Amino acid sequence: MEVNLTLAVVAGGLVGCGAYLLLERSLTRVLAGLVLLGNGVNVAILSTGGGAGEAAFYGSAAPEDMSDPLPQAMVLTAIVITLGTVAFLLAMAHRSWQLTGHDDVQDDTEDARIRRLAVDDASSESYGLTTDGQDDDDEREEGE
Repeated sequence: MEVNLTLAVVAGGLVGCGAYLLLERSLTRVLAGLVLLGNGVNVAILSTGGGAGEAAFYGSAAPEDMSDPLPQAMVLTAIVITLGTVAFLLAMAHRSWQLTGHDDVQDDTEDARIRRLAVDDASSESYGLTTDGQDDDDEREEGE
């Protein structure tokens, strides 16, 4: 079985661009990334199915001349799943636009608090302070 290099490059490009767009904050870009990623995976699956062949009906052709129906069935299933996911994400982006006037995903307040505590903790460790604000050297002198 030979794999078409052009299809492999196209699939890789679509998956790469889709993954990049999925990391954005805007739901519209996430939606475009999901579509690109889904199409890239579908092209990759179809390219692994081999070359074109006869229809896969029993008795219509020799088995070695038939095309493999499994990649086609998998892609058809992936298209349906991607369509449902895109519809859900499109509804979320539309609702976000109605409520806030933009479709950017906001930071969660709990995530922001944890990030701030982690930065404060890292800065206190870099100065040699313990959690109660005393120097580590002061505690060692008291213990001796």
